[in-house]
Order: sequence, then C-alpha cells, then structure tokens
Amino acid sequence: MNSSEQSKERSNLSVSHRFGVDRTPLYKPGLPIELVAREKGMDPSKIIKLASNENPLGPSPKAVEAVKVALNDLHRYPDGGAWELTHKLAEQSGLSANQFIIGNGSNEILELVAQVFLEPGTNAVMGEYPFVVYPIVTQHFGAEIRKAPMPDLRHDLDEILKLVDEKTRVVFIASPNNPTPHDIPRDEMEVFVQKLPEHVLLCFDGAYQEYLDDPFDPIPSIQNGKSILAVRTFSKIYGLAGNRIGYAYGSEELVALLMRARQPFSVNSLALAGALAALEDVEFVAKCKVLNQQGIAQLKEGFEKLNLEYEAGCANFVLVRVDDTRECCEFLVEKGVIVRSMSPFSLDGWIRVSVGLPAENERLLDSLAEYFQQS
Repeated sequence: MNSSEQSKERSNLSVSHRFGVDRTPLYKPGLPIELVAREKGMDPSKIIKLASNENPLGPSPKAVEAVKVALNDLHRYPDGGAWELTHKLAEQSGLSANQFIIGNGSNEILELVAQVFLEPGTNAVMGEYPFVVYPIVTQHFGAEIRKAPMPDLRHDLDEILKLVDEKTRVVFIASPNNPTPHDIPRDEMEVFVQKLPEHVLLCFDGAYQEYLDDPFDPIPSIQNGKSILAVRTFSKIYGLAGNRIGYAYGSEELVALLMRARQPFSVNSLALAGALAALEDVEFVAKCKVLNQQGIAQLKEGFEKLNLEYEAGCANFVLVRVDDTRECCEFLVEKGVIVRSMSPFSLDGWIRVSVGLPAENERLLDSLAEYFQQS
C-alpha cells in the first residue's frame, strides 16, 4: 500500500492528500478571554490571561501610533520586500538588508525552513520538549522527528549532536526554550556551533532573547560562514503578538533561498509599520525587561511560600508543578485566571504561567493557594 492509499484510509476526503498531515496534532492556543467570558458568564474585564506569554504592558506605544497612521493606506499593498524594516534591522545589527527575511510571525519562517530543507528520508533534530511548531512543520514535509533528552528540562547539546547524522538537514534550538524556560549559556552555544557538521542548518530561535543579559549572538558565526538562521519575533517583548510579524537573518544565500519559497505580501502593512516603530522604542523594551525580572521574582517567592516546585529562567513565563493539571486549570478558569496546561507538551503535572502585572501575579498566587487548600 503506498502512502497516498494509507492517507486516504485515514480520511473521508475523496481527494488524496500528503501522507502524515492527518496525523499531525492540532495546535490549540491558550484560551481567549472572550471565550472564557462567554462560556462562564463572566465580565471580560475581570479575567486575566497568563497563558500565552504575552506582554502584560501591551504593545509598544510607538508601534500603536505607527499602526494608526498606516490605517490610512489600507487600500495599498504592503511593501513585499519590507525595505524599510530590513534596512533598519541591518543598521542595528551590522549585517546587510539582504541577510534578513520578514515573516507573518516567526512561525511562517519556521515553516519556510521545513519547506525548503526537509523531505522524506531526511530528519530534523530538536530537544525533547521543543517549541510545538518544530515537530509540526517537520511532520508536514515528511521528515523524521528526532528528539534529544532534556535532563532537568534543559537542552543537552551533546545529546543533540549524538542524533545528528548524514540525513540531518536541520537542528532546531530555542534559547530560552519554550515550553521550558531555560536558556543555553553563550559559551556552550559557541562550542556547539563549531561542532555541528557543515551540511546541517542550525535554526536558532531567539524569541525571548531580549529578556537575557548575555545571550548567544549568532552574528559572528554567520559572518564566519556557519549555516545558521537566527529567528526572532515581535510578539514577545515588543508586544505585537496580534500583528503577527517576525524576522530571521543568516547568509545572503540562505535568505535568498527562503525568499523563493515565501508567499508575496505575507506580512501586512500594519504589522510592518508597527514593527519598524517598535525597534525604536528602546525605553519600552527596557521597561518590559525590568518588569519581567520583578515578576519572575514575585512568582518564585509566591511558589516557595506555597511549597510548589517550579522552573524559572529569564523568559516571560515559568513552569509550576500542580500534579493534576486539568483540575487545576479548570479551577483557575473558574476564578477568572487563564493559564496553560503542559500535558499536551508531554509535561504532565506542570502548568505554564506567563508573567503578568504585579496585581495579576498576586491574583494567580492567591488562586493557587485556594486551590491547594481545597484539594
């Protein structure tokens, strides 16, 4: 039986589709406030969402003003090459504008990586608890998913290297990682890059890099000819998750290849305007970083008072062990607090909590204290 026939057996569609797509788990995002309010009969303003690693301070104020101005030109197609944004990123990084690609969120770029480099007979290597998009896009293009053990919920770069062979095309690494919050020290990443075989692309995801004091910088390695695509997003510290815009940088040859697979006008004009202005909002970024550090400290202190096991790094979320994740999440939702169960991510017994405003963090801690008192 060929793959087309196997795929058809699993589907009611009369049209054959690529084998494996129907086996890919559906991504389920954090519950929206509006949905919880509607189902629970609550006032939306009384609900807090700490489930999706969103910026509790909202979007960059400069980005909001830029988006308002851009509304006047909605009848125009966006700049398909993102000239202004790529040149601003080049100016800030010391790279050339041709070394940048802009995507509809970093997710689009991750899918382009899989589309360009992965196919049946190849494999992609990642950690045991990867960002959910890595295995999804790998499976979409028929490649083998290889997961390296993550002792103590941290990447083990030696274990990743053990899984790399002549059929490996891509290694996906995020630092800090998501759903686990830990980063990889700069010196360890630099050694890893030198050990990685030349035929393998390192897709280095720095979605939370702005929260770190001393992150690994891929630029010197890229300039020295290493096959690295560094992926970034405006969804986290810049607060533009709703705009869906991210970017990546690498060699000009690598970016040119990805651009051939990219859809024209995939990034809308409002997102481009917001991202360009957000890059200038240095004070806002610094304020967000400080608030995040204070929030992590507040949550850690609260978890310790409740004698709860937790995992915290420098990203804008923490993991906390609650044993029965379903029961705990349902209890918290009844209290108007939305968090994320980690059971779908093979982390049974853990919930992920985004860092909120001080009052939101306190409300979460009070709700958890109430949950454990009644359980």
